[in-house]
Amino acid sequence: MQAPDFWDDAEMSQKKMKELKSMKDDVETYRNLSTQMEDIQTLIEMGYEENDESLIPEIGQMIEDFRTSLDNIRIKTLLSGEYDTENAIIKLNAGAGGTEACDWCSMLYRMYSRWVDRKGFSMEVLDYLDGDEAGIKSVTFQVNGENAYGLLKSEKGVHRLVRISPFNAAGKRQTSFVSCDVMPDIEKDLDVEINDEDIRIDTYRSSGAGGQHINKTSSAIRITHFPTGIVVQCQNERSQHMNKDKAMQMLKAKLFLLKEQEAMEKLSGIRGEVTDIAWGNQIRSYVMQPYKMVKDLRTNEETGNVDAVMDGAIDIFINAYLKWMALGKKA
Repeated sequence: MQAPDFWDDAEMSQKKMKELKSMKDDVETYRNLSTQMEDIQTLIEMGYEENDESLIPEIGQMIEDFRTSLDNIRIKTLLSGEYDTENAIIKLNAGAGGTEACDWCSMLYRMYSRWVDRKGFSMEVLDYLDGDEAGIKSVTFQVNGENAYGLLKSEKGVHRLVRISPFNAAGKRQTSFVSCDVMPDIEKDLDVEINDEDIRIDTYRSSGAGGQHINKTSSAIRITHFPTGIVVQCQNERSQHMNKDKAMQMLKAKLFLLKEQEAMEKLSGIRGEVTDIAWGNQIRSYVMQPYKMVKDLRTNEETGNVDAVMDGAIDIFINAYLKWMALGKKA
């Protein structure tokens, strides 16, 4: 009987240490902001006293850096959701568009991978399915880092690409769609009852470039929950048993969120409605031809620097979404 208490205490201690580190980081950020402001004021005074216009570019850059730091800590105050501090599990599914959509899926996967690198987070692939000819048909990966779910929940929805397809010999513009599902990685033992007759567990051969532990043995696991139609998959753990445990954890988390959503209507922003991966349901458009523009259709945030966005610079959309939600909007 003592083992559960021991693990509960260890989990609580780890959570408190994580919260303590976060608070220390916030204090350090505040101190840095105070120092930055003092340095800016000092440089401005020097410029006036010496009538030195050459200091203007340096002061401008310092002000821009200060604004960025201030905006980052302000955004963090908006991450107050119950699961915002958790790691995030993302699933990308290629939709309408065939091979072009699979290529778009691989582009989005790279975009999120680069964003993870920028944040200093870590990422592990849980399931990976290659496209028939090119790209990725579907991929599920976990992002580990402070407030990962709180930041990435903005990405849930259908992402639309418009470009001249490299797979079209006629050089015509083509529209493709990829759905992005985001859920928190809830590690605690959830009080969710799953009846054996309500699920089907299938094993299949691992495939794709998902990670070092993916192999060609039948160790991958797919669990289908009949009452809800939810399907979860995992193939990246070291054994079939570990894949099954991870998949079951993901299923419990999804059912738990669904249960709370239906009972309390307070988690509608976590999973949202399931929509078709096609026209009319997109949250963001990425246009590469005939002009360049990425626009979020919920917040109206947009940028013409498509290359930067595809290289992981998506914080402008994440921050705009968090501010938008803070104003009482609904996704």
